[in-house]
Amino acid sequence: MNYEEMNYDVVIVGAGPAGLSAAIKLKQLSSDISVCIIEKGAEVGSHILSGAILEPSSLNELLPNWKELNAPINTKVEKEDFIFLTKNNHIKLPNFILPREMKNDNNFIISLGNLCKWMAQHAESLGVDIFAGFTAKKIIYDNNEKVIGVLSGEKGVTKNGEHSSLYEPSIALKAHQTFFAEGCRGHLGKQLSKKFSLYEKNNFQTYAIGIKELWEINDNSLPLGSVIHTIGWPLYNRAYGGSFLYKLTENIVSIGFVVGLDYENPYLSPYEEFQNFKLHPKISNYLKNGKRISYGARA
Repeated sequence: MNYEEMNYDVVIVGAGPAGLSAAIKLKQLSSDISVCIIEKGAEVGSHILSGAILEPSSLNELLPNWKELNAPINTKVEKEDFIFLTKNNHIKLPNFILPREMKNDNNFIISLGNLCKWMAQHAESLGVDIFAGFTAKKIIYDNNEKVIGVLSGEKGVTKNGEHSSLYEPSIALKAHQTFFAEGCRGHLGKQLSKKFSLYEKNNFQTYAIGIKELWEINDNSLPLGSVIHTIGWPLYNRAYGGSFLYKLTENIVSIGFVVGLDYENPYLSPYEEFQNFKLHPKISNYLKNGKRISYGARA
C-alpha cells in the first residue's frame, strides 16, 4: 500500500522529556536539521504521570536560561523525610544514612506534564514539528533491514472498522535517523529489542507500576516544598516498592505508590495496597480534609 510520505533528518517517537530534549539539542547543534516528533497523546504532557522531583543539572546544560524562559519550575524542596512504616506506626530514618540518590537538596518539585508542555513550546520555537494525537503504528525498514522511519496510525476509524468523517490515513514519516522515546515498554521498543536481540548479552531491565493521585488539601502541617518517601508497610518483604508525597503548591499534594512488577504473590493488588497506604495514620492525617482531583497509573 502506498502512503503519503513526509521526510525529515530525524523523526522522534514520543514527546516526553527524553524526546523533547533530543529535539531541542539537535536544533541547537544546527537549525538546518529537520526534526519531527510524533506523540500519541492528544496534547504534549497528557500521557506524562510522574511525581516528580527534578534534579536540574541536565536542564541547566540544555537550557541554562530556563528561569528567564519561564519554565514551570517554582517549588524548591525545603523539607524532606524518609520514613519506614509499620501497620500502625512509623519510624523516621535519619537523613545521614540515606544514599545520595535519596537526598534532594537544591532539587525542585514539579509537574512533569507541565514541564513537557513548556519544552514542547520551546522546541516548536526552534522549528521542531510536533504532531500530537498521532500514534506510531509500526516501524519502516528498507531492504537491508535498516530503520528508516515509522508509519503513523490511522485516525477517525470507528469501532466497527469504518471510516468516519474525521478519517485521516496513515502517513509514512521517513528519516535518516529515528529516535525511539516511547517510555517504558513501548510496543515499538519491544519489537526492536526482539528483532535486534538487544537484551541478548545484557541484563533484562526491571519494571514497576506507579499509581499517582493529586489531592487538594487544607493542611498547613505540611509546608510547601515538603517531600516524604516511605518504605515498609503495606508491602511484604518479597515485593519491593514504596511511596512518595510531594507538596507541589500551597494546596496541592502529589501522592503515589510504586510496586515492582516482579512480585511473587498473584493476589497482590498494587491498587489495593495504595488504598491501604493512604489509610495509614501518618498519611491519612494529611488527606483527611482534602479531596482527590485526578489520578492515573503507568508502568
